[in-house]
Amino acid sequence: MTHGISRRARVLAAGVGAGVLVPLVAAATPAAAAPAPTVSCTSAKAGLADKLQKDITAALANRKGTIAVGLYDRSTKTTCTLRPSTAYDSASVVKVTVLATLLWDAKKHNRYLTDRETSLAKAMITKSDNTATSTLWRQLGLTKIKGFLSAAGMTQTKPGTNGYWGLTQITVTDEQKLLKLITAKNTVLSDNSRAYILKLMGQVISSQRWGTPYGAPSGVAVHVKNGWLQRSTHGWRVHSVGTFNGGGHDYMITVLTHGNSTMNYGITTIQGVAKAIHKDLAAS
Repeated sequence: MTHGISRRARVLAAGVGAGVLVPLVAAATPAAAAPAPTVSCTSAKAGLADKLQKDITAALANRKGTIAVGLYDRSTKTTCTLRPSTAYDSASVVKVTVLATLLWDAKKHNRYLTDRETSLAKAMITKSDNTATSTLWRQLGLTKIKGFLSAAGMTQTKPGTNGYWGLTQITVTDEQKLLKLITAKNTVLSDNSRAYILKLMGQVISSQRWGTPYGAPSGVAVHVKNGWLQRSTHGWRVHSVGTFNGGGHDYMITVLTHGNSTMNYGITTIQGVAKAIHKDLAAS
């Protein structure tokens, strides 16, 4: 029965082949592409949310790849998000979670880190040493890592299996939760643990201090951890998480990206976003 159906729809339906049921109406009317997600901001400070939304959006105009952004500033109760729940392969950004798990577990057992653990932790964060990370990941095991994620409320983070910590699935929402834990008093991480994580993130070697710190005003304390990984799907993953304190602000930024043609392309994307955020907050 083909009454009332255009010839084009009949041809499309016939072309699909036997055994596949396709609604003819849908074939006749191509669905509109879903709109791309937009940057969403709120702030207690008048005008700041609109400015950030406009400037972050402008920074991302014409940038290829899939980009997720999180900003939270305690001082002005400002939040911005873009694709907050999109999952990315973590690459080395997960190393902050590994260190937090190590400290959380040590606190539970009422012990200090050993000299060996301290040395591994420092190499893992300040130089992004993969061997040190694999050693600590194996030592902790998935049970403890999942235990920390649960305590931290990081419900969207899925640890990589078979030792592939760099394939842990992370989201902006959970990375921002972690940065909030590191930067304010809470029951999950002790004050000493938080200070230790921030100290190491503040000592990252200069060649790895790109990303979210870009454009931070002088006089603002910078703590950063970056990640980069190339795979056959989605090209380069390039990520940066950072916390910033000073100039009347206390804020944290997460930018996660994949689908980059090169590592440098991803870095440039992240730095465009970071520059806009630092500028707008400094002026507020």
